[in-house]
Amino acid sequence: MWYQIMTDTVHGMIVQAISGFYDVETDDQRVIRTRARGQFRLKQKAQDPLVGDRVDIALNEDGSGTLVQIDERKNRLDRPPVANIDVALVTVSVREPSIPLRLLDRLLVYLESLNVQPVIYPTKKDLLENDAEREVISQLEAHYQSIGYTVITTPAIEASEALKAAIKDQTIVVMGQSGVGKTTLLNKLLPDMTLETGVVSKALGRGRHTTRHIALYHSLGGRWIDTPGFSSLDLKALDTQTLRECFPEMRERQSQCKFRGCVHLNEPGCAVKQAVESGEILASRYQHYQEFYQELANQKPNY
Repeated sequence: MWYQIMTDTVHGMIVQAISGFYDVETDDQRVIRTRARGQFRLKQKAQDPLVGDRVDIALNEDGSGTLVQIDERKNRLDRPPVANIDVALVTVSVREPSIPLRLLDRLLVYLESLNVQPVIYPTKKDLLENDAEREVISQLEAHYQSIGYTVITTPAIEASEALKAAIKDQTIVVMGQSGVGKTTLLNKLLPDMTLETGVVSKALGRGRHTTRHIALYHSLGGRWIDTPGFSSLDLKALDTQTLRECFPEMRERQSQCKFRGCVHLNEPGCAVKQAVESGEILASRYQHYQEFYQELANQKPNY
């Protein structure tokens, strides 16, 4: 017959999606290649299966599986298209290219809106040429730490120890521009990545993992998803009212503003603007907030 009789149902996580096939790592650590039945896709057409999804699969007699249910998601990222992310390792280069503060803040806003914990990792610090350049980067790191963000300031080998506490049993996505040294960093942080990926590849009959597609692998006690680089990010899911909630240093001060509902632009008695003037809030952060606000205010309604 054209179909396989389903014999059992198991739970697991999608660890790779390729051309309509979904590789699911089950709770008992098997990796099973599955497909979604047509009626399943029709029923949940607004929810395509993604890497990171927790799912139920029905086992077939030939050892393959059929995806029958997606659990409710914690969140969904669009770039990359993945689900249920706990932590994002945000890689930013301090040289070649220079640290892109606007993109960094855009990424942090995006992650805040999805309740994903960012961990900032500046790369290529060895290319800094003098103490003045190193001091500028050190001050930036300290300021983002003062906001409440985790910033890894140590070399990659030492950073692996610092990361373990933040990522234990978490699903981590690696984000950043192309050319910031993500692959080099991951090879240092995750020396077992190639080995684990190779084992799964052999079992499933596919080539080695690259960032041309999205795959999940285990290391340092967490579940890692490597992704292609990118240079822009759409904030269209946000609006002007929720934007201020995605800047922690503004969120904690808004109750001190004179007017309830203050959006920290032209209102008198604004605690956020006072903090910018006093240097408590980084001027570049406030400038980017203004730019993002204007961008969202000008976007066309999505009906």
